[in-house]
Amino acid sequence: MAAGPWGWGPAALALLLAPLLVLLLGGARRLRRRYAADGARAPLRGRAAAAAAAARADGARVLLVTAHPDDEAMFFAPTLLRLGRAGARAAVLCCSAGNYYNQGEIRKKELEQSCFLLGIPASNVTVVDHRDLPDNPAVEWDTQLLTALVLKHIEANNINLVVTFDSGGVSGHANHISLYTALRYLHSERKLPEGCRVLVLESVNLFRKYISVLDVPVSCLLPRDALFILTEEETEQARRAMQCHRSQLLWFRRIYMLFSRYMVINSLRLL
Repeated sequence: MAAGPWGWGPAALALLLAPLLVLLLGGARRLRRRYAADGARAPLRGRAAAAAAAARADGARVLLVTAHPDDEAMFFAPTLLRLGRAGARAAVLCCSAGNYYNQGEIRKKELEQSCFLLGIPASNVTVVDHRDLPDNPAVEWDTQLLTALVLKHIEANNINLVVTFDSGGVSGHANHISLYTALRYLHSERKLPEGCRVLVLESVNLFRKYISVLDVPVSCLLPRDALFILTEEETEQARRAMQCHRSQLLWFRRIYMLFSRYMVINSLRLL
């Protein structure tokens, strides 16, 4: 049997590390319960808290801008569920039908089912099926086309808070990053309506991405403008929403649902 560091074998290392892992997991779960119990009071800081307060004055009207059906459950479920709990009215603008494998019509229906479980009626779900916005991880979407579509939707629905991906797109997907580029352009060029703010979802490294609730202490300590952490019951609700995307539930996505911190935690920053 090969010896580990300092001459310890694998069995000895496992015995040493197991109690530490149990302590970390127990601490993360306690912090999660305490933080989630605070509901809408705790997650927003600084400028985000001021933006949320202003939005609540006449009702928060939130627009989640995604690239594909399943993004809303796979990445943004904590944001949607927590904002919904706080009384926000949410809508989803999905900028493609997810037709990479010619499953666009199926995926549209799956999206509506998922959004329903996340508290968003089908009337508030819009899918853009434009030939110049293909579902393709290698294609960067046209910024001007996206900005026109998104801005039209914001203005038509009197949106005062937009949520989308950051520059890393969580998974590095070119379509995701294109959404960030479009919203950053609208924000930097001051083309958004007055009082409309943009929150972008933080992309984390691969290790943090797949440690589930163990990332709760890290997320609480690191700087951010908004942090949404789900209870165990809400996490199960998020997983049920993801399970609506039956056409996409390959083995690795089932593993993702179990271990990804994005099924439990969303940390976001304001543009």
